[in-house]
Amino acid sequence: MGSAILVTGDGTPEELVWAPASDPILGPGDVLIAVEATAFNNADALQRRGTYPPPPGASDILGLECAGTVAAIGADVTEFRVGDRVCALLAGGGYAQHVSVPWQQVLPVPDGLSMIEASALPEAMCTVWSNIPAPLRNGAGLDGAARWALIHGASGGVGSLASRMLRAIGYRIVATAGDADRAAACTADGAVAAFSYRSPTWASDALDATDGARFSFVLDVAGAKNLADNVSVLADLGHIAVIALQGGSRTELDLGALMRRRGSLSATTLRARPLPGAGGKAEIVADVRADLWPLVASGRIRPLIGAVEPIVRGAASVHRASEDGRLPVGKVVLTVPSA
Repeated sequence: MGSAILVTGDGTPEELVWAPASDPILGPGDVLIAVEATAFNNADALQRRGTYPPPPGASDILGLECAGTVAAIGADVTEFRVGDRVCALLAGGGYAQHVSVPWQQVLPVPDGLSMIEASALPEAMCTVWSNIPAPLRNGAGLDGAARWALIHGASGGVGSLASRMLRAIGYRIVATAGDADRAAACTADGAVAAFSYRSPTWASDALDATDGARFSFVLDVAGAKNLADNVSVLADLGHIAVIALQGGSRTELDLGALMRRRGSLSATTLRARPLPGAGGKAEIVADVRADLWPLVASGRIRPLIGAVEPIVRGAASVHRASEDGRLPVGKVVLTVPSA
């Protein structure tokens, strides 16, 4: 039996404890990973508070991504071997010494990529790539000029990686973040300009930064709060992808404004998607491996790591920092002791 971070009591950060946990079940199509690192996601905090339960059949242990070494494979697995260095997109279970995951959600860790870096890639990378329509997966428009992307919450784990991913495929980035210091961190990391999303003028400021050019792709974590302004800065044939609802779930939408741009809007989650089928996790991970993994292997895409903490004593402090709005810029990684 291994150990894992368990949610006890009423789910406050201080009641996350490292304790013995049942070993995961290895199915015929699964890979058992000895976890070396996992990464914090806001969904972990939501689950800890009881507002984002795991999908049916998934582990109730926190953690939506991990990196480690293959410890065992199911009878039907031919893609991976025991001892391989891998990372994986999970529906749960990453805050543990072992996790079992369908092989289709596993990616090989390229040479030169650390386990800490690898653990910070699967959830954010799959989330972002699955929300970019195929015609926009090229950073150059029909005229050959670089497209513009607007990334909200660009100082966080998902937003910072989204910015780096999109720059790697040719986009120019304008970012928003929670305050001036975090906005400055976004420009230091390569954004052309960055603004506080609390500013009432961020939309006009963003267009000023592009000399009036509009945004082909908008990645949004605020939902209702930002929707009208996102439409107002959208380029013709542009797309708005809503991946979180930190600013609410209900608002009015001027469909006429969206139609005049021939724009599109999606609002999606990743965790509860099925494995097979169009838009399923197997397809998403395969697309990431084909389209982006060569850029990871070459070093052109790397996550921005904001902090690394040992999970045994660090899980509670990281979750407390999330509650208090004190998370660092970039992704927070938790290292996991061997069993």
